[in-house]
Amino acid sequence: MLLSLYNCPKLFLFVCLFLSSSSSTSSNMEKVRRASHAGSWYTDNPKKLSEELEGWLGASGLSKSSDVRGVIAPHAGYSYSGRAAAYAFANIDPKNISRVFLLGPSHHYYTPKCALSTATVYKTPIGDLPIDLEVIEELKATGKFELMDIRVDEAEHSMEMHLPYLAKVFEGHQVKVVPILVGALNAENEALFGQLLAKYVDDPNNFFSVSSDFCHWGSRFNYMHYDKKHGAIYKSIEALDRMGMDIIETGDPDAFKQYLSEYDNTICGRHPISVFLHMLRNCSTKIKIKFLRYEQSSQCKSTRDSSVSYASAAGKVDA
Repeated sequence: MLLSLYNCPKLFLFVCLFLSSSSSTSSNMEKVRRASHAGSWYTDNPKKLSEELEGWLGASGLSKSSDVRGVIAPHAGYSYSGRAAAYAFANIDPKNISRVFLLGPSHHYYTPKCALSTATVYKTPIGDLPIDLEVIEELKATGKFELMDIRVDEAEHSMEMHLPYLAKVFEGHQVKVVPILVGALNAENEALFGQLLAKYVDDPNNFFSVSSDFCHWGSRFNYMHYDKKHGAIYKSIEALDRMGMDIIETGDPDAFKQYLSEYDNTICGRHPISVFLHMLRNCSTKIKIKFLRYEQSSQCKSTRDSSVSYASAAGKVDA
């Protein structure tokens, strides 16, 4: 005859504790970051998303290159920046890459440091990307990084907007990601994190995806720099952005810092870009950045207008 648990309080308590323990162990094994911006910033329909990305990658006309070791790409909604971003991601040859370091700015959460994801997997509508927990632990051990709460992680779009492209490019290939939220770093911390991460550049199995939009112009962004010598406002914005892009291409983080100090261009990924430039300065591998595409969300012609600029670049081994 079966023993009723309710008639045996000690046994009932043991079973409850066991089930609670099993559930906790199971949930700790996988910590998922949802594709929280799917369905708003980009489609959550897997077939449609896959077709969109394939179309943009193909339309770029670019070939994959094993010499390309990093990209700078925008992170706006795909209806705005999806096409421009393809000019970065189309360069990636996935064959020898097993790890992608993802550097994105923080839009909603303040930290003067860099923060690591606490997730074990990043979801996308077209495939999941596992986190490289070994490298996360290695970085945590330096004592220099914060840990990012899953709610902060899911609220941030700057890294998520790179994920579907990475999932598409690495389709059929095993790859892990190392997401790093780059906070409001001062110049000293930009250099510090650049030096700390530089050694990873020298491993040819590592790739770097740096997330940034360029100038946010208009009264709603509280930025309306206008040099009339360039003509229309949108042409002045482009001249300002291209000045910054040219400096980034030199690979000089100090010159980039000076440019930002002088013009205060609202490049939201200024800190991830600066960290990346310091990484390239401190590694042994010589990598040259080249911008391949520039677009604006609209052409500003009056002070009532506003726009955001998008620029895509590839960082290639310079023999």
